Amino acid sequence: MKKELHIFFTAMMFYTRIPCPKNINHHPDYLNKASRYFPVIGWLVGGISFVVFYFAALVFSNEIAVVLSMIASILVTGAFHEDGFADVCDGFGGGWTKEKILLIMKDSAIGAYGAIGLVLLFLLKFQSLVQLTDNIQIPDFGFGIYDVNIGIWLLFITAHSLSRLAAISIVFTHEYSREDATSKSKPIAQNYTWREVFGAFFFGLLPLLVLAVSHWQILFAVIPVFLFRFFLARYFQKWIGGYTGDCLGATQQVCEVVFYLSIVALWKFI
Repeated sequence: MKKELHIFFTAMMFYTRIPCPKNINHHPDYLNKASRYFPVIGWLVGGISFVVFYFAALVFSNEIAVVLSMIASILVTGAFHEDGFADVCDGFGGGWTKEKILLIMKDSAIGAYGAIGLVLLFLLKFQSLVQLTDNIQIPDFGFGIYDVNIGIWLLFITAHSLSRLAAISIVFTHEYSREDATSKSKPIAQNYTWREVFGAFFFGLLPLLVLAVSHWQILFAVIPVFLFRFFLARYFQKWIGGYTGDCLGATQQVCEVVFYLSIVALWKFI
């Protein structure tokens, strides 16, 4: 149990800005095993985002509460995944060879493709979250309204955990692209076992399965999420022969938005 806690805190320290015990460090062995808890980090980020949304909605409009929840998720992760998404937009938008794409993604500056990509990404995320939460009533802790907010809480957590599962699953199926391992972020998992694969899928799918107890149609949201994951991984493989940390961050962001959009579309039939 102590070892598993160390592995979990390693994941939390690597993927978030949340303070961890001082004895936790980026030990390569623990970092490899930490991939099993990547979706659990989604539980934390999604949960914090919901708490901010919940209390902000008590005071402000729904739109402002959504923006504040988005800001909270960015602060918790240090814009880790958003930065990867911007770098992928710049790299694949401005590069035509593997070497050029990797060189552009290694640059910490954000170019036109990255800036435009982030604006469009945030617009889609904002609009989809507003539609999903627009009919929420501010709860007085009555069971009927409380149940609605439990559902939205699960939606937040599921979006973050499922999108992180989609991202980390690329590590299990593809090779790291940078042969010399020169990158702003080193490979997440150079070695992994069935425990990492099982753990990632278990923690990644669990919130969705709980949410599907009341609305089984939500399970269909997995299809577009993993379709996008498949095409993104195929696209990365075609151009750079694998993935980088930036590619995983971009996959997480895209799949999170795809999940929101899928739920918006499915909600008409629920």
